[in-house]
Amino acid sequence: MDFELTVEQQRRYDETLSAVREQLGGESPGAGRFFTRGQWKTAASLGLTGLCLPTAQGGGGLGALDTALSLEAFGRGCRDTGLVFAVCAHLLACAVPIRDFASDGLREQLTAGLTSGDVIAANAMTEDDAGSDVGRLAVTARRAEDGAYVLDGEKSFASNAPAADVIVTYAVSAPKAGFLGVSGFAVPRDLPGVVVGEPMEKMGLSSCPAARVTFEDCRVPEAYRLGAEGQGGAIFQHSMTWERACLLAAYLGAMEHQLERCVEHARERRQFGRRIGEFQAISHRIAEMKQRLEGSRLLLYRGCWLLDNDRDHVGAIALAKLAVSEAAVANSLDAVQLFGGAGYLSAAGIEQMLRDSVPTTIFSGTSEVQREIVAREAGL
Repeated sequence: MDFELTVEQQRRYDETLSAVREQLGGESPGAGRFFTRGQWKTAASLGLTGLCLPTAQGGGGLGALDTALSLEAFGRGCRDTGLVFAVCAHLLACAVPIRDFASDGLREQLTAGLTSGDVIAANAMTEDDAGSDVGRLAVTARRAEDGAYVLDGEKSFASNAPAADVIVTYAVSAPKAGFLGVSGFAVPRDLPGVVVGEPMEKMGLSSCPAARVTFEDCRVPEAYRLGAEGQGGAIFQHSMTWERACLLAAYLGAMEHQLERCVEHARERRQFGRRIGEFQAISHRIAEMKQRLEGSRLLLYRGCWLLDNDRDHVGAIALAKLAVSEAAVANSLDAVQLFGGAGYLSAAGIEQMLRDSVPTTIFSGTSEVQREIVAREAGL
């Protein structure tokens, strides 16, 4: 086993980290402030919105591991984790299924804009009664006489929706067909019948706007369908595989930055006449943070490698997603404790890391879902 990055991988990581720090590494956004088109275009200029998209449309053409490494550098260098998450959702939950399942014409129409940052994508899957249980979708897609699909119903949570130009969504096209009765669509935001609600107030990732999306007798031409009719369930699972494998890499980067902050603080902060890092209670806490980070990093890299090499990756990626998300929350709690009162105040940015980490155990499949997958893959 070779645990060393190639020269090219290390170069790409270092260059991405340096560019992100220089161009997107400013202070965290204030409450209620969403990312701007300017910030989005900056991320796109660094190649972050098209990492794994085809080079023919301006993308990076990267596999899962190299995509994850670049997103790790993004998460480490950018203090606006909401922007990082928004880019990841756009790329992995939306652009990947368009890359792999759109018709040639639709792929040609959308991919260059998704890569350049001219087109922002939102993923609309979650419904009030269909969170982890995606088999309970209520949004319907019925065929019209002209071959178009008429979408009706409401999605309860769609990241990027208020800023989006295209919405990747899933609807029941054959109610009696179960898993094979769901179809996927890339719906232009400006189609009549697409209604995006007001941005929601959230605990964390505040700069990534999220909203309800309602389809009201929305006619979607067949050309905007992803894959074959009834393939939507498989398409969504495919996109979630990429999201679980690569999005969490951004949190590895954020945890790396967080750990650096904690070590620096433990070296400088003095109590009872000593640096607090000299107290075992502090040094061991930092050691545990390092252990969680490095352990989850290895699991994530392994999951990405398996995906890139067409090996059995389902259980490995679920395990990696579980490890990174649980580590992100645990390390963030430790960071608040290490900084004490300063960590509790917003000015230091430590409490924001905690708020931004909490959603990791929910999005892309909850921790409970990942444990079920791991158990099933283990033979239960």
